[in-house]
Amino acid sequence: MIPTLILLGVLLGRWYRWVLVGAVVGWPALLVVDGVLVWGWVLLGASAVAAVNTGVGVLAYQGIRRVVQPVRHGVDA
Repeated sequence: MIPTLILLGVLLGRWYRWVLVGAVVGWPALLVVDGVLVWGWVLLGASAVAAVNTGVGVLAYQGIRRVVQPVRHGVDA
């Protein structure tokens, strides 16, 4: 679970708003469809975990982007 959501954040971190919303809604939905969880308050916890893990991936993407972009354009950071 954790590596999957972090990887999702790293790969789609450019569109961080959409990827965070997708993770918060999609991950608990996937858990319900697979029969891992049932509807209830536990889904709020699953949404929070999905948001945090995907957020870590997004932050990694944004950090790498801020380091690489000035170097690519030849600008001194």
